[in-house]
Amino acid sequence: MTYAAGHSRRLPAALEKHVAQNQARAIDEDWAGRLWARDPSLWTKDEEVAALIANRLGWLDLPTHFTDDVEALAAFARGIRDEGFDAALVCGMGGSSLAPDVLAASFPVADGGIPVRILDSTDPAAVAEATAASDPARTLYLISTKSGTTTETLAFLAHFWQAEDDIHADIPQGLAGQHFAAVTDPPPSLDAIPHSDLMREVFLNPADVGGRYSALSYVGLVPAALMGLDLRAITDAAAQMAEDTRSPSDDNPGVWLGTTLGALARAGRDKLTLVIEPAVARLGAWIEQLVAESTGKHGVGIVPVDSESLGTPDAYGDDRVFVRISSGANAAWQSASGAALDSLVAAGHPVIDLALGSGIGGLGAEFFRWEFATAVAGIVLGINPFDEPNVTESKDNTKRVLEAYGRTGNVVLPAPLAADDLANALRRHLERAKSDGYFAIQAYIAPSAARDQWLSDAAGTLRDASGRAVTTGYGPRFLHSTGQLHKGGAPLGCFIQLTAAHGADLPIPGSKESFGTLIDAQAAGDFASLEAHGLPVARIDLGIDTDAGLNAFVSALKQAAASPLE
Repeated sequence: MTYAAGHSRRLPAALEKHVAQNQARAIDEDWAGRLWARDPSLWTKDEEVAALIANRLGWLDLPTHFTDDVEALAAFARGIRDEGFDAALVCGMGGSSLAPDVLAASFPVADGGIPVRILDSTDPAAVAEATAASDPARTLYLISTKSGTTTETLAFLAHFWQAEDDIHADIPQGLAGQHFAAVTDPPPSLDAIPHSDLMREVFLNPADVGGRYSALSYVGLVPAALMGLDLRAITDAAAQMAEDTRSPSDDNPGVWLGTTLGALARAGRDKLTLVIEPAVARLGAWIEQLVAESTGKHGVGIVPVDSESLGTPDAYGDDRVFVRISSGANAAWQSASGAALDSLVAAGHPVIDLALGSGIGGLGAEFFRWEFATAVAGIVLGINPFDEPNVTESKDNTKRVLEAYGRTGNVVLPAPLAADDLANALRRHLERAKSDGYFAIQAYIAPSAARDQWLSDAAGTLRDASGRAVTTGYGPRFLHSTGQLHKGGAPLGCFIQLTAAHGADLPIPGSKESFGTLIDAQAAGDFASLEAHGLPVARIDLGIDTDAGLNAFVSALKQAAASPLE
């Protein structure tokens, strides 16, 4: 397993000059040294904000912080397997779920490991599928929440704890807790998690690590250990990358990438289009959250575009930057993506290439490179990359919707676009988009591979008809990632919200609400938040047959986009 910190860029001359000026400033002002010295004046002169930033920089130490824990984590994983557990389910949202998802999707389970799946959807169909995917008598549930109060994660805990209690009901105190472990922060976060005192293990992260910067903490390492992956390779490669980011030279991989992305965004190239080697494609969703939630605030931000098929140069506006991440191991993909990127360079689009190291270590290093680069991009953009000032808006609106539900027994969703004239209604909505804006399709439905493809088809249709970037995301997952950018970044988004009826709902034990009620309230709450910011948003009701509804939506969208969108 090797790691190479290689990087290169191909930019038009004017953009290269602009980026080089920012890199020179970074060197002259010693951004790398000051970041490692935890100097909050890089991002703010406000003493109160500076104190908050100082308590969010623990991620810098993570590559070495857990070095002494590697053997203990491996022993924990062996004990789980030896007791007869044959599956694990990570229950989390945002930063607590995306890094484990990258690991689980990118590498096979090693000898002696067990499969790890991820649940980060409150759609009752998704919860039911996760429940049925493994035998609860042989499943470990990993409850991952930094705050200890994440609504979705605690709903998952209530659901699976009840399932385990039902199995062990005849035993005093029950054995439910033996099927659970928690990844969280020290009290008060730990104390907020129900039953934490009965769980077989609790993993406490440093409190000064933000959720989206936590990939190299227990958030990622515990699932990796359960899969039997080489934890030492992860930490060693990340530590090497961390050491490389201390360099005062202009070749510092974190400073180089961060200043490039930040400077390009300030020059109008703020749509970060990720082109990632298929074997590690899920890395895109993790980068999306890190960049969007860190930079999208106070009217600025970088808009990540994940999972987009590369098009011809005429499919894009002049707001794009393309970043390819590849190890070179997939020769066919390397050749095809290289040819497509060459044509984009020839048309004047900026293209960045990042070398991904081999094996699990390369991914560990990439986690750190992007964390450091995102912090540096925040300096260029003049924002604090460690807060999320708009995330609570949708949560507060959701709470109000649920309070109304408690009084009336109904969740009132916004009126949908007319189903009998959907193509024309969509066309009118799409024409509300700004010329330099982007579209965001927000699907409050259970994820699946087939639905991924429908959403991809919809995104491709919109991009080709408009030349604009199109992002897609499943709710409520995106509320913990791109949701901050949507409300806090530049007001450029035009939103399409997809909701569906719930044929078979699931109760949340101990709560008045069901999972179906919760996800509907989250959709209504986010709709209200987007409207409050004056952003164009429309809801489409997919009906009781979600797949048929999606098919109808994509067909109507193709009709709406049959002629170019201005």
